[in-house]
Amino acid sequence: MKKLTTVLIAAGLLATASACSSPQLTTAETCDRVGVAVASLPSNASKTATIRVANAIRPIEPVASNEMKPVVTAILEYSDELVKESPDENKMGELSAAYQEAGTKYGELCRG
Repeated sequence: MKKLTTVLIAAGLLATASACSSPQLTTAETCDRVGVAVASLPSNASKTATIRVANAIRPIEPVASNEMKPVVTAILEYSDELVKESPDENKMGELSAAYQEAGTKYGELCRG
C-alpha cells in the first residue's frame, strides 16, 4: 500500500509540475497578450477597471519574453500600488517613472 501511495503522490507532483511549466512567450506574443488586456482599460480608469486589467496581465508575467518581463512587471507593480486604499506617494513616484519607461519600452518593442 505504501508503494501505491508513493507512486500516486509522485504522479500527482509530476502532473502539477508539467501543468505549471508553460513555455516562454516570444516578444510578439507577449505584446499581443498585454495589448489585449490593456485595450480594455477605459481612458478614465476606475480602481475596478485597473484591478481587472492587472488581473488579466498577471498570468502573462511568468511566461513573458525576457525583453517584455520588466515591462509587464512595472505595469503590475504600478497598478497594484495605484489601487491601494492609500498609495505610498514616494513609492508611487518611483513606480510612475518605471511605468512611463515601461510604456516607452512597450512602444519600441510592440509598435516599432
